Amino acid sequence: MPEKIYSIGEIAKLKQLVTEGVQVSQEIQDLREGLRDTVNDIAHEMEIKPATLNKAIKNKLKSTQNEG
Repeated sequence: MPEKIYSIGEIAKLKQLVTEGVQVSQEIQDLREGLRDTVNDIAHEMEIKPATLNKAIKNKLKSTQNEG
């Protein structure tokens, strides 16, 4: 199979996609870490297992998604 040759514009689009994908992935990771820290802090403060709070968050997310 012959190798595809991409134009300069296509290469630029691919580079932009990768750059934006890395940025979004980093933001998601940062948000997850922040949520984990918050859940742990509140769980400790209220003497609740973090898993219980995480399950409540996931259940609420599922019910919200099913509504729309």
